[in-house]
Amino acid sequence: MDPVTGLSCGRIVLGAASLLRPDVAANAFRLDLAANPQLSYVLRLFGAREVALGAVTLLAPAPARRALLATGVAVDVADVATAVQGAREGHVARQGAFGLAGPAAGAVLIGLLALRRPRG
Repeated sequence: MDPVTGLSCGRIVLGAASLLRPDVAANAFRLDLAANPQLSYVLRLFGAREVALGAVTLLAPAPARRALLATGVAVDVADVATAVQGAREGHVARQGAFGLAGPAAGAVLIGLLALRRPRG
């Protein structure tokens, strides 16, 4: 599977899960939903963003996909930075920060590798 398609599909699946089952997403990200009831709202916001970015990338014509891929990388870098900052400030437990930063860092790596591929 093409890495852009894989990343886009992954965004859609992760986003849909966060929209439909924020409790499951919170657990996957190692976040304590019971301690922070607003988390389900924030996870749904995250989910909507991920579904939208994944879908628009899949549906875009080939010339626009590269720009959308770079946009996704920038969003994922911001997610990693936010997880690190949350851990530093004590707003997110260390294991929660790993649960948040890990998938985002993986998406950054895959996105950067895909951006290095020749156009075609």
